[in-house]
Amino acid sequence: MSQITAVDVGLRERKRQATHARIADEAARLAAKKGVAATTIDEIAAAAQVGRATFFRYFDAKEVAVAEGFSVPWLQLLIDNLDAQPVHLDAMTAVVETFRGFAPVLDDAGAQLVLQQAKMAVASPALQAWTLHVYVRFEQAIAASVAARFDDLAPDDPRPQLVGALTMSAVRICLDTWLASDGSKDLPSLLQCALGSVAFTATGAPR
Repeated sequence: MSQITAVDVGLRERKRQATHARIADEAARLAAKKGVAATTIDEIAAAAQVGRATFFRYFDAKEVAVAEGFSVPWLQLLIDNLDAQPVHLDAMTAVVETFRGFAPVLDDAGAQLVLQQAKMAVASPALQAWTLHVYVRFEQAIAASVAARFDDLAPDDPRPQLVGALTMSAVRICLDTWLASDGSKDLPSLLQCALGSVAFTATGAPR
């Protein structure tokens, strides 16, 4: 009987991640084209070249798959831009400048996708739970990105995590305000206002 090696496990995990991403990508693509209500699980599975049962091994509902497909590109865009900020900027300033650069990206089409996802989250208990999970993913990614901006970073230093948590709290409040206006307010301006209200003073590494 052959032994399972680390290479086998690594390959299996990469295949699993690729399948997960493919389903989410196709779900978002179809929803953007047809609308979430008109998109079926069977259509998503067929587009992702998996069976219906496989779909449910990765996602509990089509809304969750759609939202995953919408959010991952935003997360990658956020971190790529945050990593690219000038090294002399402190952590919170780098975050504010990153979101300032999102203004051209959040055109009418981009804003409508965000609005559609926000409305789905409000209407679906499953999606509400998923949204909380996504906020944590964003917080962790932001924390990992800004950690190097603290010259005196110590083990178990809470400051990078605080920057991530404060950022996503501001974003959540901003999105709630925007959703309440049914998307009529200017999203980039709301983001700048919300993030500009975050005061973060780096007082040194904890002792």
